[in-house]
Amino acid sequence: MESRLDIRQLSLQDIQQYVVTWKEPVFRAKQIYEWLWKKSCYSFDEMTNLSLTLREKLNDNFLIQSLVLDAAQYSSDGTIKSRFILHDSSKIEAVLIPVKEENRFTVCVSTQVGCSLTCSFCATGQMKRVRNLEASEIYDQYVYVNQQCLENFGHPLTNVVYMGMGEPLLTYSNTMKSIELLTSDMGLGISPKRITISTAGIAKMIEKLADDNPKVRLALSLHAADDVKRNTIMPINEQNNLDVLMKALKVFYQKTGNKISYEYIAFADFNDSIQDAKNLVSLCTSFPVTVNIIEYNPVEGVQLKKSSEDNINKFAKYLRDHDVMVTVRRSRGKDIDAACGQLANK
Repeated sequence: MESRLDIRQLSLQDIQQYVVTWKEPVFRAKQIYEWLWKKSCYSFDEMTNLSLTLREKLNDNFLIQSLVLDAAQYSSDGTIKSRFILHDSSKIEAVLIPVKEENRFTVCVSTQVGCSLTCSFCATGQMKRVRNLEASEIYDQYVYVNQQCLENFGHPLTNVVYMGMGEPLLTYSNTMKSIELLTSDMGLGISPKRITISTAGIAKMIEKLADDNPKVRLALSLHAADDVKRNTIMPINEQNNLDVLMKALKVFYQKTGNKISYEYIAFADFNDSIQDAKNLVSLCTSFPVTVNIIEYNPVEGVQLKKSSEDNINKFAKYLRDHDVMVTVRRSRGKDIDAACGQLANK
């Protein structure tokens, strides 16, 4: 049985303690830390500015547990879905979404193995939550998909969305640590403005995010603009109703000034009427918000169907006519089950 520790579970201060114990100069700890998080190094042997003796000590005491690519699927629209195997044999998925005409290359990362929220329209919601991902496992998705992006499109990633498997705010500390690793000077140095956290709506954690203010953008998976309908498809709404969520989002905006968006999947004959649009407008008055209308992607065993293009256009027009900023997002990667709500390790 493996007795070595995963060094990426240690803080810089933890590594410093080991270095001092080994009677090495304390600055070696910073070098090791930067190899791990700034240079995304997965082998102690590659840490060439460390002595051979120190590298041997690192190898004797630690290991680096990284993701292993299990399968990659390529969509006709350029989207790439990758399934990874974790150190405990669990599997997760990440998606590369290229929009070459806008020079935008986004990675959608997962934060949990499975999900506990049971949203009725979501394939991931039909899976049980196995565990939260470590910050390093979220970080690794970015590193791997960024390399994938460079190899396939000759361009680095431009954006990160926490919209994959799981609820980011239910693994809050790991989500925040991963953002630190992605954005800090000792990590990859990405601008937090390029990162969006998507939540099904955990009010108290939205307010905590406002207090901690990592300067990221926030997206609410809304999908219905009244409590009765939202309760039907998103059980989390029973403990975090729309009134509570709107108050939390208002606090978030007042404290941070960071951008907020609503993700709104249009379902036929459920949430795509003009009355639904009126209800949605009323949720867009307390702070600036952008609404992203998303076409539904079929999930096996789910009765909901996607709204017609005509209904989506009428819905979007009503919002625009009432001064709401709207984007209609056409699904990408749906031919490989990589679109919104389809991630289920298939």
